[in-house]
Amino acid sequence: MMAALPLSADAIRSTLDTMRMGHHLYVFDDVRSTNSEAMALAQAGAEHGTVVVADCQTAGRGRLARQWYSPRGMNLYCSILIREKGSTTDTAEWLSWIPLATALATAEAVQTVSSIALSLKWPNDLIYDEKKVGGILCESSHPVSRSPIVVIGIGLNVNLPQESLPKELQETATSLFEIVKSPLDRNRLLAQLLNELEPTLNELTGYGVDRLRNAYLRRCATLGKQVRVIMGANKEVIGRAESISRSGALQLRTSCSSTMGTAPDLIEIHAADVIHLRGITANLFSL
Repeated sequence: MMAALPLSADAIRSTLDTMRMGHHLYVFDDVRSTNSEAMALAQAGAEHGTVVVADCQTAGRGRLARQWYSPRGMNLYCSILIREKGSTTDTAEWLSWIPLATALATAEAVQTVSSIALSLKWPNDLIYDEKKVGGILCESSHPVSRSPIVVIGIGLNVNLPQESLPKELQETATSLFEIVKSPLDRNRLLAQLLNELEPTLNELTGYGVDRLRNAYLRRCATLGKQVRVIMGANKEVIGRAESISRSGALQLRTSCSSTMGTAPDLIEIHAADVIHLRGITANLFSL
């Protein structure tokens, strides 16, 4: 494998085409967590659109406090500070759609740079052939009398050889390099990600969720599948994923028949782990 280009602020800016996002850019050799670094900058007054990117994370985090595997020089680990919610979107709806919108923008950026068409697993995993390529972790803070602060963390397996993954991840994860068999420029990929993310979030704040929801539905591999949804240590449900609500929730038709002889219940899942089950997949979803 050819050596990947190092991260460089100048190289990132050379293809950056945003109004604000990424104009304040911090590039680190290593940090404990880009999200933690970005949140500290936010608390110190950093501006909307500030970006933190690192070559390595020593304590990277995924959802549910899981560790995010973050080896040096191979992948993309970045966090973006969002301060501006706008006035047209309800705060709860805005917060719930930020990770979904980010996953959508990331998939669009990957396709532009590499021609790889990633799918989305609700709520915010990026997958290829049912293997995880990346994920989103959003963390928020709510200053008194001000709009919420959101830090969007993005982890993307870019130039990681399959054999370099921990053994427990080799069956469930992969990288862009493994798909195209060629290293990708992380600088260009990050710039394109920001180029896609800024208008995507502007769409959310300016016009609401409708058009983003339709775009997300088209990329979402979870819809139509039988899934197991794990909501806690002792609570899970199996059913067919039917759609995504306006609030960003997964709408699930449960597998349990009603005692009254009616159709199984349609429930909404707002936060959970989702596992795609092998078996019959329907190609239809509700709009």
